[in-house]
Amino acid sequence: MTPSSTPSPTPSPYDMVSGTAPGLPPLMPGRLVLNGENPFIRLTETEGAPFSTDASLWTINWSPRGAGRALFIQSELTQGRWRIYSDNAPMVRWLQATVQGMLNPATADSAIAIVRASFTQEGNLQSRWTQSVHAEGDEIVLTWSDLLPPLTMAHPQPSQPPDRNYGANVVMMPARRAELTMNGRTAAGQPWPCRYDGQPFSTAALAFSESWREAE
Repeated sequence: MTPSSTPSPTPSPYDMVSGTAPGLPPLMPGRLVLNGENPFIRLTETEGAPFSTDASLWTINWSPRGAGRALFIQSELTQGRWRIYSDNAPMVRWLQATVQGMLNPATADSAIAIVRASFTQEGNLQSRWTQSVHAEGDEIVLTWSDLLPPLTMAHPQPSQPPDRNYGANVVMMPARRAELTMNGRTAAGQPWPCRYDGQPFSTAALAFSESWREAE
């Protein structure tokens, strides 16, 4: 054995192969970088106009910087500037430099202050889902309703920069209706219906069971 080699693991009677294991799917390529949820609301008053409200809400169960929640929001309610609310600042800075920053480069700016906040949620996924952000001086409520049937979506392989650094799996539930309020004021506009790969979709959706992977 050379100094750099490692011994093969000892076989176990419980070893499995995805092609023959009764209940487990094949392993996905890549290294897991986060697991969680990322619902979003994008509103505008007229169809086709730039979004007047853009809100991305993360609930992360696992990441290299721990678990936590974060809201990235830009709206006329924030005077058109990006704000970030979170209960885990190191996780946010990592998220800006990775997945969130890739999805929307405007949110990658580490000069954006992070406001300490707590988060609650209520409702059910058959009719109406609400998530609230509680911070000193601010109360933000995001609501999704009139939900479309869920879609299972995947980028099976991380691709090379600059196109897409990550692969992802997600269950997406588009919402025909969505609303965002901040300190009692309702953001102008509405979500708009659209199609994704021919399926009914929306500019507001619940995104659950997200797993993001990078190339090994």
